[in-house]
Order: sequence, then structure tokens, then C-alpha cells
Amino acid sequence: MISIAGRNMGYRFITLDPTPDSPCGQVADRQIIAPFSDIKAAKELADSSDVITYEFENVDSNVASILETTSLVPQGSELLKITQNRISEKTTLQSYNVPVAPFLVIQSDNDIHTAIDRFGLPCVMKTATGGYDGKGQWVIRNKDQIQMAIMAIQNSDVEMIMEKFISFRKELSVIVARNGLGQVKTFPIAENIHVNNILHQSIVPARISEEQWKQAETIALKIAESLQVIGLIAIEMFLTNDGEMIVNELAPRPHNSGHFSMDACVSSQFEQHIRAICGLPLGDISLLSPVIMVNILGQHLGKVLDKLNQLPPTAKLHLYGKKETVENRKMGHINFLGSTLKQVIQQINNLQIWK
Repeated sequence: MISIAGRNMGYRFITLDPTPDSPCGQVADRQIIAPFSDIKAAKELADSSDVITYEFENVDSNVASILETTSLVPQGSELLKITQNRISEKTTLQSYNVPVAPFLVIQSDNDIHTAIDRFGLPCVMKTATGGYDGKGQWVIRNKDQIQMAIMAIQNSDVEMIMEKFISFRKELSVIVARNGLGQVKTFPIAENIHVNNILHQSIVPARISEEQWKQAETIALKIAESLQVIGLIAIEMFLTNDGEMIVNELAPRPHNSGHFSMDACVSSQFEQHIRAICGLPLGDISLLSPVIMVNILGQHLGKVLDKLNQLPPTAKLHLYGKKETVENRKMGHINFLGSTLKQVIQQINNLQIWK
């Protein structure tokens, strides 16, 4: 989607991806097929490129660091390194006085008991690295599940943290763009609904008060400025039952919760990312209409294809070109637009695809 947006702006693209005929490879000028940790392949990419960007966190930060010495990597490797590890991410945010869930690093059975004594039940244990869409997470709701957490530590070779369980009213995300000139803009705030720990819908504008909107935006801008972000950063937050904003996770890239912008904003997150990393002025990101982005997972794809003729004329379908359809794998999304959120919700319900 970065490549498609960039082609409209006159840029050409080379992608490095281990999967032959990858989604980006299908629309790029060339694909280098190699693991993301392959230094030789990364140098080949650098030799053929003027600007290098990453669009997910599984890129090796050491490879990005090496490329920084010879190539233009505007996002940098330090931000990637920080956000790849929940311990460093939360510690960094705390140093900026950004509110995060209380947490402890877990290295032993005793640490689990210490965390539970401090935070109470329920609480959440997570891998420090590698977790996404609910993977690498364990919610400990009662004492009978403590042994499950202990076994998870014993069978893992990665660091763990334990977080206090946050009782929240809404999950929100704010995507911020910042360029090398220090120009900063925030996209309209999305209200996210997850099903089985996977993002299901992003509702825009988020159904929150003006005061809550400003609070979330202020936190997001503080993070982007403190980290000296170049490009995009997505900040996921909880709006608690007490009205507080708690930052949950960061993603230094275009984000699933920002896909609504492809059809509902003057400039999409993908165009904005390119503008930011290429040193261009940031584009207008005004919201053109209410929108709900709905993810198409593997189990939904057949139903979506069967009902193409029933999609409302304002619905925008985006399929990613992934080779295999797998349950719970994100295969695409639909942006549903309308004059009101109530109208859009009715459009989605009428299709009876997501039940």
C-alpha cells in the first residue's frame, strides 16, 4: 500500500521480502527474496535505493543500524529497537512521563508471585518481544492459572513482563506523522474494537468527548516529539473507566488502524509516510466522511467474495494479494463510508459477514 501510494507520486520501489511474489512484490519494480535478517540482501537493497523504509517491527534492528551507516534510513534503527521490546518501550515512555500500565520484568517463578501480589488479579503476562494479535500473551484471571504462567516462562527463551490489567472503556489509536523539518500532524483518532485479540473494526471519528480527544492527541504528539519520529508512529491507548488515557503499544510505521485513511482522508497514512520520510511537506489529513474499517480475516474472505454485489456503493474493498488464506490471517479490509456512523454500522450489519 506504500508502494501503490508512492507510485502515484512518481516514486519507484524495490522490496525485500522472504516470500516469493509477496504482496509488495506484486506492485514493486523489483523484489529481493531473502530473510529480513539477511545483511547481504539488505546491502543489495541499499545499493539500489535512495531511501529505505520499514513497515513492520520484525525487521532486524541490527540490520537497520548497519544500513544507517551507508544509506538514508529516515526512521532510524533506534526507534525500531525501542519498540521491538516491551520492556524498553515502556521504560522509555515512563522516562517521558507518559502514562503506561504498571509492569514488572519477569525472570523467575518468584517474580510472577511478586507481580500478582503487587497488581492483583487479573493481570497480563506478555513476551517482551515478538508478540502480536494476542500471540505471546497470557491473562491470569485466578490462582489456578498461575501454573500456566510459570510453565510459559520455563518453556520460553524470551524475556517476559507482567502488567496490571487495565479495565478500559474504549481502545483508541492515534497515528502521528512527523517529517525531518519537525512538521507534525495527527490523523483523526480511531476507536478500535478487537475480537479474539485481533483488530476487527476501526471506527472514525472515535466516539469520545472533545476533552478526551485533546488528551489523546496531546499524549501522541508528546511521544512523537520525544522520540524524534520521522515517518509515522501509531500509538495505541486505553481510555479507562476512570477517564484516564493509558498508552499500551507503539508501532513506528503505517498501522492497521489507519487503513481508514485510504478512502476517508484527503491524504492517506501511506502517502503521508512517504511525504515524511522523503522530506516533503505533510499532506492534509482532514476526514472527508465518517468511516469504519473492517478487517477481512481468512474465515471472512469467502463470504466477502460471495457478497461483492451486495456491498454498498460507498464501500471500498482492499485485498492484499496474500498467497494462502489462513484462519485469523488478515487478507484485506473494507472501508465503509457514510454520512453518519449509525448509517455505516447498519451497512455492515446488513451484510451479515461478521457475526
